[in-house]
Amino acid sequence: MELDSVRRFCLCFALLLASHSPFGASASPPPAASASAAAGGQEENEDHFESWLNQDAAYIITLEEKSVFESLNTDLEREMFIEQFWRRRDPDPSTAICEYKEEHYRRIAYANQWFRSGKPGWTTDRGRIYILHGPPDEIESHPSGGPYQRPVHEGGGFTSTHPFEIWRYRRLEGIGDDIELEFVDPVGGGEYRLALNPDEKDILRQVPGAGLTWSEARGLTRKADRRPPSFNALRAKDSPFDRYETYSRVQRPTEIKSTELRELVRLEVGYRDLPLQLRQDHFKLNRDQALTSFTLEIANRDLTYEPEAGSLVARVSVYGIVTSVSRQVVAEFEDELVSAYLPQDLGRARASRSLYQKLIPLDRRGRYRIDLAVRDLNSGKAGIVRRPVDPPSYPDDTLAASSLILSHDLRPVGGTSEAGRMFVLGDVRIHPSVDNTFTAGGPIGAYLQLYNVGLDQSVLAPSLRITYKILRKGDPVVEVVVEGDESVFWYSDRRVVLIRALPVRNLSPDRYDLELEIHDQVRDQRLTLADRFRIVDSGPPPLR
Repeated sequence: MELDSVRRFCLCFALLLASHSPFGASASPPPAASASAAAGGQEENEDHFESWLNQDAAYIITLEEKSVFESLNTDLEREMFIEQFWRRRDPDPSTAICEYKEEHYRRIAYANQWFRSGKPGWTTDRGRIYILHGPPDEIESHPSGGPYQRPVHEGGGFTSTHPFEIWRYRRLEGIGDDIELEFVDPVGGGEYRLALNPDEKDILRQVPGAGLTWSEARGLTRKADRRPPSFNALRAKDSPFDRYETYSRVQRPTEIKSTELRELVRLEVGYRDLPLQLRQDHFKLNRDQALTSFTLEIANRDLTYEPEAGSLVARVSVYGIVTSVSRQVVAEFEDELVSAYLPQDLGRARASRSLYQKLIPLDRRGRYRIDLAVRDLNSGKAGIVRRPVDPPSYPDDTLAASSLILSHDLRPVGGTSEAGRMFVLGDVRIHPSVDNTFTAGGPIGAYLQLYNVGLDQSVLAPSLRITYKILRKGDPVVEVVVEGDESVFWYSDRRVVLIRALPVRNLSPDRYDLELEIHDQVRDQRLTLADRFRIVDSGPPPLR
């Protein structure tokens, strides 16, 4: 049977699970009194199940559970699935009432009463967090915004804000301790949005000379950069990576103890008619976790473009699942990748490439596997790639580095609007080259994170000497040495971010080696990294 998305295409394991589930064989409904009555009853049942899936359970159902539910064929199977769904979450199955279910619907009712703002309260960010995690232990409310004295960890100084709230949880199971979430109402309509950055509430952040932090008022930093004035005042949970981690994890369905649905990953499926390339990079997130970046590349010449609203559009459905060595599901995701061109640009489209990226926090002590499947929704062609995933174990006291990324498009992002999007790491937008191939004369940027770098206590800043060497067939052709402020893009006591545009404009097409020699002059530690890249005559850079 032809299916309409890669999730259904590749998740035939869900069908396998359904066929061996406790729901039993498909059952037919009893005969109806009339055809019209049967049609009306069927429509009512469909509305009921659709409402349950997309409203009642929208925030707490996992992707794997949703896939199984959507594969079921009869109302009896769906009813029994819902019964099992609540039973798996029941903290005390010995009682007649599922306390989890009762509390869940109480939270929905509370969200609809107190968080509505032109749309139902359960659909707002505050409603989502309340439904998932319940009431916070503390709420700091600023319903009118206005004058605001920043705390030290936000840089100090006076400014004016939009209405905002800070929710504090002492502990959230599976996420951590001392969780702080900030909600901002940027338009004054009562809809508070979950913020990634404390500057999102600042009305004056785009006004030159107004609402300055202490550091900006003294001329030590620029408002356009808006970074903390001294990193000993920056709380660990305020770093861009920790904020991203918390922002993403608090919006996920809470983990359930049952492994029943996760058995579906045992079925091996492979498709080869759509070629794929996959790159993975690793960054230290905290003491126990690494942030792993999976970047998928598809040549546009392998996609089918169809007319759509005056453009030629290719649509690719992407499904990925990360499992541990014990075959437990660690992460699962599904997205759609769209490539659109005007008809006259189709030739350029076919010569280019499309990229997709997913960032997933992983336990650094574990080993994993990723299965990534795609399907061209216009042609039906599909591809799947499997790779082992082994996050590095970073030392705690010696100089260490993340993956070295080379990119044709690497630049700081402006403001906070792009935080959390694909190809954004902290304050940097970066499109990794999956195969390290670049066009002659085009730019090549190098991105790297360093860990356990010493800070000069007199200025609370690192002192690094970085040597970039480019070699061809073992012979040096370019050497650049940078140190001091020029060598560092961003730093804290937890990480240092290096960004450098490589001087490759005059290099002819060939294969090259890149070597980085890093000297931490505070702790007198050294580190050498190497990578290879290729320069070719032609070929446009990949597209998002």
